[in-house]
Amino acid sequence: MFAIKELPRVTLPIFGSDAQYPVRRVYCIGRNYAAHAVEMGHDPYRESPFFFQKNPDNLDPSGAFPYPQHSNNVHHEVEMLVALKSGGTNIPIREALNHVYGYALALDMTRRDLQSAQKKMGRPWEIGKAFERSAPCGPLHPVDTVGHLKQGRIALRVNGEIRQEGDLNQMIWKVPEMIAYLSEYFELAPGDVILSGTPAGVAAVNKGDQMEMSIEGLGSALVTVI
Repeated sequence: MFAIKELPRVTLPIFGSDAQYPVRRVYCIGRNYAAHAVEMGHDPYRESPFFFQKNPDNLDPSGAFPYPQHSNNVHHEVEMLVALKSGGTNIPIREALNHVYGYALALDMTRRDLQSAQKKMGRPWEIGKAFERSAPCGPLHPVDTVGHLKQGRIALRVNGEIRQEGDLNQMIWKVPEMIAYLSEYFELAPGDVILSGTPAGVAAVNKGDQMEMSIEGLGSALVTVI
């Protein structure tokens, strides 16, 4: 019995299956591709990994991204989503991939103007990252079918023109390292997902734009800005 109406659980579709993946937490790693770190004004080789969080219900596989209010500079950031099937604390790097259920395409949509304003004031910037439907994504592809994605092209086109392009092997902190590092500070669990960073080329979108994200091994997915 609940004191208020029970809310539906956030789940993600699984490619080729009627099953759903239940989401517990969403972790995002910042500046994990060197070229993107440089374009944002940072030295990628002098920083430890850092993470922020989105809300589980920010994930949205609908194929539509509603342009948010109170912002006029919203950027796309294409990323690979990593979904965990198990967790724990102090996970060794050599064992980290054993905890991965699968991978998916994702976007970390960012209110860059609001994020920048919060940064200048030394404030947290969830308002620029964790807003409604700020993480469009595709279906999950289980490791059993696609294996572990350690390299391969990652790209984003907007209205048919290439905006972002890189390779998964260009990540500064690889997937096993992300999992191991996070597990030193948080107790990871089934249902946790990690957005693994974005390559260079982030830029603004407008209503009506068609964003096509793609990762070698995961295919592509179209998201319309509405």
